[in-house]
Amino acid sequence: MRIRISLEGQALKLPIHYEAWIQGLIYNQIEPNLATWLHGEAYQAAKRTYKMFTYSRLAGSFSRLNEHLHFRGPVSFQLASLNTDLLCSLAMHLLKALVVQLGPHECAVRGVEVLAHPQVDFNRPVRVKALGPITVYSTLQHADGRKKTYYYSPQEGEWSRLLVANLAHKAQALGWQGDPAEALKDAWVRPFRVSARDQKIVLYRKLGQRDFVIKGWTGLYELNLPEPYFWLAYDTGLGAKNAQGFGMVEVVRR
Repeated sequence: MRIRISLEGQALKLPIHYEAWIQGLIYNQIEPNLATWLHGEAYQAAKRTYKMFTYSRLAGSFSRLNEHLHFRGPVSFQLASLNTDLLCSLAMHLLKALVVQLGPHECAVRGVEVLAHPQVDFNRPVRVKALGPITVYSTLQHADGRKKTYYYSPQEGEWSRLLVANLAHKAQALGWQGDPAEALKDAWVRPFRVSARDQKIVLYRKLGQRDFVIKGWTGLYELNLPEPYFWLAYDTGLGAKNAQGFGMVEVVRR
């Protein structure tokens, strides 16, 4: 399930890496107990925690000046999740608040819209567009003990394998019945139209913490997934760091 949130503010000036501002808005506008649970244990499997939500970048008219984006008029973003409590809590709080904080900016809430699932033909691979960069990585260790994060590109074989493995872990965290490895044995994710300019290097800037460099890819992809796992990817995001604004996709008409 996903919703579209529409906002409007005066002279919105955002850094090009503003993903943490949207995440902050989400956490600040849901029930405190739910926010604490998502920050903490949330959904767990394979020694990892999954938030089971993702969001897009802002849509709206803007111009770029150096390292900032200047938006004109209303803006909107999409939020997707399998957790309907999260979506309902956010929608209710936004409609009651009327005015919310997006970073240092006060924004009026113009609307919250529930978006219907698209019509999908599962008899062939489903083509999608990345609304947020898709990131896939491994943590490697040097001989001296130092750790390094290696980000994969869509052209590498590990890209598809790790994306599918991520979906399997999410299914386990949700307590799905059956063996995800068996269900996903023929699954894959392939780049359909991806170029070098689709690589995105994001500085995830969280208040009071150092910047984290995250590499991901936008572009068009084809997904060969069983129907339940396709909707899992659609509602929670593909790949890692979904709750930081990575991995949201939309279905593209052929």
